[in-house]
Amino acid sequence: MVKLIRRLLTWSFVAALLLTAVLAFQLLRFQHGAIPLASGPAVFLIRSGSNIKSISQELARQKIIDDPWLFILLAKLRGVETRVRAGEYQLEPGLTADELLGKFIQGNAIQYKLTIIEGWSFRQMLAAIAEDPVIESTLQGKTDAEIMTLLGQSDQHPEGLFFPDTYRFPKGTSDLDFLRRAYQVMQKHLEREWSQRVPGLPLKSSYEALILASIIEKETGAGFERPLIAGVFVERLKLKMRLQTDPTIIYGLGPDFDGNIRYRDLRKDTPYNTYLRAGLTPTPIALPGLDSIRAALNPASTKALYFVSKGDGTHQFSATLDEHNAAVSRYQLNKQK
Repeated sequence: MVKLIRRLLTWSFVAALLLTAVLAFQLLRFQHGAIPLASGPAVFLIRSGSNIKSISQELARQKIIDDPWLFILLAKLRGVETRVRAGEYQLEPGLTADELLGKFIQGNAIQYKLTIIEGWSFRQMLAAIAEDPVIESTLQGKTDAEIMTLLGQSDQHPEGLFFPDTYRFPKGTSDLDFLRRAYQVMQKHLEREWSQRVPGLPLKSSYEALILASIIEKETGAGFERPLIAGVFVERLKLKMRLQTDPTIIYGLGPDFDGNIRYRDLRKDTPYNTYLRAGLTPTPIALPGLDSIRAALNPASTKALYFVSKGDGTHQFSATLDEHNAAVSRYQLNKQK
């Protein structure tokens, strides 16, 4: 009886060795063999939240791999089953299962892009994201406050907190993921520039710098003027003068603004009316770019306290009210006549 048990154990051990060898051979062949892309290049989408099992089954369903369980086993043996990244992947003939898994881990997905324009409002940014055919919509119908709560910033107003830039991203990126990334980029730029600010600014925090930068952004499209415009606003803040800047009036009017600022608009008291209220506005009024942020924190040294549009995208700067009135007469009143 003992001999029989020993024989059975021996044969079981041998069978287990043979089975392991066969499995190892199959896995090795699967790992280094080319995936069956008989019809040429293919595109494979890994959706956000997918796990290695669902990915393997979908690969098999699309006949990209022969055995989903071997793909799962390969990922587990490599310890990367939780590191596969969502995205849309371009697959070429000759690609091995091992290279395919590596592509998924490295996140070498097809990249799309969306440009957020300097000077846009938060609502304009949301509209552009919602219209993008690749970004997945999850925020439709949510209020600004609800969106900021989802971003973990429930105590903040959204205006101005997202960096305008061209962003590249894979298919399957959600609108919330996009906003989170733009928010993080803005915080990175803002804190770096705040740490390099010139001394003596009448700004208490990096957020106040962001507010000033947004006003500068909306005042001029001429990059070389931004430090000088920043200098005017900084001098006014130091002297406790009202900023008296039209873009804040427009922002405060919101949907009621019809394209023309009238006298009654200047007299309408909103939190953003810098003709009636001293200091900065309570929040930014737009998404400022890096040049405007740098201008706000490194303004030009100037005696100018006034500026008026020349009508060509640039401004005339004046140190006194008499000079300013003369410039208004030259560039604005005569033009209107």
